Amino acid sequence: MAAATTTETAPLEAPIVRASARFVRVAPRKMRVVADQVRGMRAPAALDLLRFSPRGASVDIYKLLSSAIANAENNNNLDGDSLVIERIFVDEGPTLKRWRPRARGRATRIEKKTCHITIHLTPEVPR
Repeated sequence: MAAATTTETAPLEAPIVRASARFVRVAPRKMRVVADQVRGMRAPAALDLLRFSPRGASVDIYKLLSSAIANAENNNNLDGDSLVIERIFVDEGPTLKRWRPRARGRATRIEKKTCHITIHLTPEVPR
């Protein structure tokens, strides 16, 4: 007599699509302002917001979000209109140090900051 087997099916986790842009020449503080605006939004709505945002940092996040949506559609066969920005975070990158001449033979340091942006997209859960 064969033993009865039970197969427990784990709940299917939604795939997470990740995209990152590194060494972006915008200060992390400026980039986080834009990232906070789109966190948790649906991807098409976030693209619209970024397209018309007056902040310069929105251009870089717009490009990264477009790339993440394209990755989800091509690599994971997901619908781009149903994606939600699950996480977006901005980390500090290396700082470029430059010198600027000042009065009386002095010099001051100019710091050109960079940042790393990471976006995690996931399909929206139907309610």
